[in-house]
Amino acid sequence: MLHTVNKSPFERNNLKSCLRVAKSGSAILLIEDGVIAALKDSESASEITSRMDDFSFYVLGPDVDARGLGNKPLIDGMTVVDYGGFVDLATEHNTVQSWL
Repeated sequence: MLHTVNKSPFERNNLKSCLRVAKSGSAILLIEDGVIAALKDSESASEITSRMDDFSFYVLGPDVDARGLGNKPLIDGMTVVDYGGFVDLATEHNTVQSWL
């Protein structure tokens, strides 16, 4: 399953809920304001890093750039995808769960 998280960890607990419920082997894509969680110095960094063996983590590069964060380091192991990569992830997984 592909899980998309679009809210900042400062705004909502969507990412925490996703990590609690998602099954091992799922992919998690951070989009829109959710990309803030992908920053190496974010409050979510340790939580994401500790779950790297359970999930594949992705972040939408254009959303990182749109928020002026393109020069900030991302969590090691976070894969940056473009819009085509987002489409590829959606088609590779049978189900997409959006955490709104």
